[in-house]
Amino acid sequence: MRELILLRHAHADPAMPGQADLDRGLSAEGVAEAEAAGRWLAENGYVPDAVLCSPSRRTRETLEIALRTIGYVDQRIEPSIYEATPGTLIALADTNVQTGRLMIVGHNPGLEQLAALMHSGQSGDYRGMPPGGVAVLSMPAAAAIEPGIATLAAFWWP
Repeated sequence: MRELILLRHAHADPAMPGQADLDRGLSAEGVAEAEAAGRWLAENGYVPDAVLCSPSRRTRETLEIALRTIGYVDQRIEPSIYEATPGTLIALADTNVQTGRLMIVGHNPGLEQLAALMHSGQSGDYRGMPPGGVAVLSMPAAAAIEPGIATLAAFWWP
């Protein structure tokens, strides 16, 4: 089996006048959510082998805080995760098929639509991944990522 861990960034501060969305950092609530997500991942044995992270400040901060508990793992900033569709995320995950447990740190609606698509085969109007939320999807090791291929092994939110 192989696992795909989806971690949505924690709560972020609103943009300041003139501030780009990419530059929004975590709020105090978001810092606490990211710490809790890291603890949950470590306590439940969901330590990734590798991480792909959106370039936004809030996703990078979420990952950095979570890794304080998990420990260092191979990580790469992946620009295409920002504003990614489920199809883009599937393509990224498929290029990392050799990774037994891959974590993607990103944004909605892409992450929640990907979780729904992989689990139920359709994304529709599914809305269910709150800030700091984690979805763990299990699938056959050699299988291509496609609709309905995965089992939702765990779902957690702060």
